[in-house]
Amino acid sequence: MASGDDYLVRAAELLAKAERESDPEKRTEFENLGLAFLRLAEQARRNSRTDVTYEPPTPKLDEPQPKE
Repeated sequence: MASGDDYLVRAAELLAKAERESDPEKRTEFENLGLAFLRLAEQARRNSRTDVTYEPPTPKLDEPQPKE
């Protein structure tokens, strides 16, 4: 998975490309992609501060237990 910095770099590239684009439709698409990558960078930043531990669900009493 890309780090937040990778997303920021890609966002900057796309937004710069949008500024150079003369076709209004393409410019809008590049801007939208750039903004999407900025959102991904923000989400990656938030995710990096979250500590998630996976705990499997407890088996139900009527479920057969796996053999080891």
